[in-house]
Amino acid sequence: MEEIYAKFVSQKISKTRWRPVPPGSLQTAETFVTGSWDNEENYVSLWSMGDFGNLDSDGGFEGDPQLLCDIRHHGDVMDLQFFDQERIVAASSTGCVTIFLHHPNNQTLSVNQQWTTAHYHTGPGSPSYSSAPCTGIVCNNPEIVTVGEDGRINLFRADHKEAVRTIVWEVHFHPSNPDHLFTCSEDGSLWHWDASTDVPEKSSLFHQGGRTSTFLSHSISNQANVHQSLISSWLTDPAKDRIEITSLLPNRTLSVNSLDVLGPCLVCGTDAEAIYVTRQLFS
Repeated sequence: MEEIYAKFVSQKISKTRWRPVPPGSLQTAETFVTGSWDNEENYVSLWSMGDFGNLDSDGGFEGDPQLLCDIRHHGDVMDLQFFDQERIVAASSTGCVTIFLHHPNNQTLSVNQQWTTAHYHTGPGSPSYSSAPCTGIVCNNPEIVTVGEDGRINLFRADHKEAVRTIVWEVHFHPSNPDHLFTCSEDGSLWHWDASTDVPEKSSLFHQGGRTSTFLSHSISNQANVHQSLISSWLTDPAKDRIEITSLLPNRTLSVNSLDVLGPCLVCGTDAEAIYVTRQLFS
């Protein structure tokens, strides 16, 4: 078994990622980035690996990770991804998304781009907004997709100051039947997610309009969950779940900004200056 080398950094590490090697390169990964959390001051740090087994002038192993540079990060680092060889994207518990640029000539990190209010909560008690943690990011240059505790999915581009697209404005469980979930979005969609129905395997595509629906099935066998009445379908083994997704609006409209559901009744409001109401959700 290969020997494992430890480096004590005096910080709680929340995320770590290897820097991708150039396409077609035969070299092994040697540079990685870390992000910290739950410290008085959090940092994004870039590290390099040396040749194992050689002693440096201080008597330590050159193979130990060597700190190249670091930069202070406001809030906990919730996620971390390399955007390319020089840029790193960090997600913060403050709702901020930041692109850091590595300068190899003088080994420093600087802020290259920042979306300070990428994720936020709004409500009657907040006249402007309150921050919501950004919990995950994925990068495909030049695009960055982020998700947060505010229920939003944001699409950013590195050369844009604002989000290119924002999806899932509000999310509501049915107040008396939590197997039913309702979501509305800036893209004009209003969806009903039904996890209560035990349905046979289906492979239909999603269609817009009316009650046309699709089934998300993760199991080949049609197994009944005997504890379904005791345990929420959203918390059970995904291999046994089947979710029916239904589009409640007949046609795609402008942003659906808000919804509410009570019993068999649903109401939503849109940027198309229209209110939609149904009183037969489960018919």
